[in-house]
Amino acid sequence: MSNSFKMVAKTLFGFEEVLARELRNLGAQKVEIGNRVVSFYGDTGFMYKANLCCRTAIKILKPITSRRIKNEQGLYDFIQTIEWKEYLSIDDTFSIHATVNSTLFTHSQFIALKTKDAIVDKFRKETGKRPNVDIEHPDLSIDVHIQQDVCTVSLDSSGGSLHHRGYRTATNIAPINEVLAAGLLLLSGWDGQCDFLDPMCGSGTMAIEAAMIACNIPANLNRKEFAFEKWLDWDMDLFEKIEESCLNKTRDFHHSIIGMDKAPSAVRKANVNVENANLTDFVKIREGDFFETTKEKEGQLHIVFNPPYDERLEINIEEFYSQIGDTLKQNYPGTNAWFITGNLEALKYVGLRPSRKIKVFNGKLEARLVKYEMYAGSKKAKYQK
Repeated sequence: MSNSFKMVAKTLFGFEEVLARELRNLGAQKVEIGNRVVSFYGDTGFMYKANLCCRTAIKILKPITSRRIKNEQGLYDFIQTIEWKEYLSIDDTFSIHATVNSTLFTHSQFIALKTKDAIVDKFRKETGKRPNVDIEHPDLSIDVHIQQDVCTVSLDSSGGSLHHRGYRTATNIAPINEVLAAGLLLLSGWDGQCDFLDPMCGSGTMAIEAAMIACNIPANLNRKEFAFEKWLDWDMDLFEKIEESCLNKTRDFHHSIIGMDKAPSAVRKANVNVENANLTDFVKIREGDFFETTKEKEGQLHIVFNPPYDERLEINIEEFYSQIGDTLKQNYPGTNAWFITGNLEALKYVGLRPSRKIKVFNGKLEARLVKYEMYAGSKKAKYQK
C-alpha cells in the first residue's frame, strides 16, 4: 500500500476483536489488537474510510512521533522537536487530550498544559505569534499518550467521539451509546439475514444500528464532520470518492426490523431518529408492551435489547426480569435473544440458562451481554412457567 502509515483505533472494552475484523474487512494492513485499541496501517484514503465505516471505533488516531521521556522538561523538549507548522498554521486553533498510564507522570491535565506551552512557545519563538487553544471546536486535535516512559503524540483524525453518528437528536433517560449498540449487535452475530426485534427500543439506537449493519450503510454517513476535514492536507475529492465507493457497497435487506417501546414518548423520539438516519424504509417503530406480545411469524428471529437495570428507571428488578424470561420462553420460539445488563443479580431472576455471557462495559459500569436460545417446539417451552 503506497504512502501507508500507522494508525490507532480506540474502542470499548471487549470490542477489540470485532473492530480488528471490521478493519481487516475494510482493507487495513498489519492489524494488531491491544487493550481497547487496534493498530493498523493504511493511507490517507483509508483513514477517511475507517472514520466513515468503522462501527466499533471511538476515534482514529494518526501517531506522528514517540520518544522516551523521564520528566516534565523532557516532555517539553520533545514536543518542541516536532515541526508543528506541518500540521497547524498560526491562525488555526488547537486542543490537547492527554492520557497517562505511568509512575513517572500522574496528572494528565498537567501533561496537556505542558504540551500546550511547548507548542505555543515554539511558534512564538519562530514567528512572534501563537495559535490559540479552542477546546470546543479546534482546527487540530492533538492526542498525547504516555505509557510508563514512552510518550506518543498523535493527531486525532475523528474529533468528537465517533459514537456521535449524527442521526440521534432525541433521547430518553439512559440512552445506549451508538458504538456500544453496534458492538453488541456484531458480538451477537447479527448479519441482517433474518427478522430483528428490539422489544425495549428507547430512542431507537439498537434498531437503527441493526439496519445500518444489515444494509452495510457506513456507520458515520450522517455525521456532521470529522477532524481531518480541517487538516492542512485535507483532500475533499478523495473523501468524496471514498464515500461514493462505500455507498456503492450497500445492500438490500429483505426482512423486518422492529423497535418497540411501551412509552409513547420513546416511540416518538425513536421515529425522529429513524427519520434522521434515512431508514424509514427499513425500521418500523411501534408502541407495545413486550410482556404482552408473541412472535409474529414463523422463522428465525434475532432479538437484541437493553432492558432497564438501575435506579433511574423505577422497576421491580425481580418481577421485571422474571417476566423477560417468561415472555421469551412462552411466546418466542425459534429466537436468539440477547440483552445487556449492568445488574448481574437480575440475571438470576430470568429463570433461563444463558448459552453465552460476554463481559462488556456500559460507560463505567461492568455489564454482561447474555444470550438465550429459544428452540421452536421444545417441551420445556411448553411446560415450564
